[in-house]
Amino acid sequence: MTLRPFHLAFPVHDLDAARAFWGGLMGCREGRSSDAWVDFDFHGHQIVAHLVPDMARGGGASNPVDGHGVPVPHFGIVLTMEDWEALALRLREAGVAFGIEPYIRFAGQAGEQATMFFRDPSGNAIEMKAFAQLDQLFAT
Repeated sequence: MTLRPFHLAFPVHDLDAARAFWGGLMGCREGRSSDAWVDFDFHGHQIVAHLVPDMARGGGASNPVDGHGVPVPHFGIVLTMEDWEALALRLREAGVAFGIEPYIRFAGQAGEQATMFFRDPSGNAIEMKAFAQLDQLFAT
């Protein structure tokens, strides 16, 4: 099976802040846009920031996973370990506040993975993860 790109639309309170975060800090190339939305290339996938100026930011529900309160909903992508480590460093250097600091989840167990959680300027929760062995992605 060939992996197909996914599409995700999400709300933001400010398109300039979204461009600075997703385009600048996260390094996502900008695609089409209007005065109400911006497409970004998220590692080959299409994410679209839609302007919702009066949206409530942050907060929301969480679910316990490996001793941490994981924000729900959230989205992200599985990076290589090298890219994950570089992103964690870039986010730290930019002063991004982590909801869950970068760490190895399920250490020594099936599905061991590097993970980190943070929010974009509009409060959307993001999880970026990596596996030393990608075949552990769906391990049980």
